[in-house]
Amino acid sequence: MAGVAERLPRLLALVPYLLARPGVPIEQVAADFSVTVRQLRRDLELLWMCGLPGYGPGDLIDLSFEGDTVTVTFDAGMRRPLRLSGAEATAVVVALRVLAQMPGVLDTGSVRRALAKIEAAVGQADGVVVGPGRADLDSAGVATLTVVRDALEHRRALCIRYYTPARDTVSERTVDPMRLLLVEGRSYLEAWCRVAEEVRLFRCDRIEHVTTLDEPVAAPPHARPTDCSAGLFRPQPDQRLAVLTLAPDARWVAEYYPVEELIEGEGGTATVRMRYAETGWMVRLVLGLGAGVVVQEPAELAAAVAQRALVALRRSSCAHLAPGGLTSSMCPT
Repeated sequence: MAGVAERLPRLLALVPYLLARPGVPIEQVAADFSVTVRQLRRDLELLWMCGLPGYGPGDLIDLSFEGDTVTVTFDAGMRRPLRLSGAEATAVVVALRVLAQMPGVLDTGSVRRALAKIEAAVGQADGVVVGPGRADLDSAGVATLTVVRDALEHRRALCIRYYTPARDTVSERTVDPMRLLLVEGRSYLEAWCRVAEEVRLFRCDRIEHVTTLDEPVAAPPHARPTDCSAGLFRPQPDQRLAVLTLAPDARWVAEYYPVEELIEGEGGTATVRMRYAETGWMVRLVLGLGAGVVVQEPAELAAAVAQRALVALRRSSCAHLAPGGLTSSMCPT
């Protein structure tokens, strides 16, 4: 089976190719795209299920097969040039800038050329501006990467202030940098953490401050790089298991996080079983989904969510009732 990085450009190119060549023989298409006929048929089957949000009968890409030929009878708008909103353009620009700074990227020239084209298009588009918030975030991220890369090059230890979302805490650590990684579209510093005495991955956008120390790296000989080939989070049998019922608007959870099972429900809902390592992290995830999720199991997770929600409700009520502002004595936790 072809990989995503190889298959996606081919899928994007197939529709305009077929639109320009109605009734083209499938064998010729396969030869032009340097794939087997079997792989091409898989690609066409996938294209058949692509279209605009809503996915009604008039939105999906429609193909017509006659004998060994294929014709696009409805393109669902894929013949039109891609138009990015301001937020989308900003996200792409920021991601490309970070990627251009990453070591190990084989063709940085292509990245920089793509960045220049998008920045030029952004500058010419009305209402599409890289706002100051995004620019500040990008500058901070690039500054962090610059310090980390310098420490890696000169083999110097780092002192970092790092936010850990699983525990919702900020800590200071001394680490010995090992390498920079780009995993699932995000940059990570892999380093030996002297506090945990283990190799850890630190997401660069969660490093709030970084300082180079005047001492060499001191990772022990047994420190080994992390295998990220299967993703960063690997569910373990000894981790707790949550059963969540997701509303249609919350189904993205099943796509963003690893789940062990997904059961389709009525009206676009779904029930998922997923492992989690930290109760605090799962509580915050559930609370962030609001009415879009119901905790079926375990009972202690449901109780923890209810307790945290009750505390938030009490604090909100106190803040509303007290004109002088909220104080800890007014709202017990």
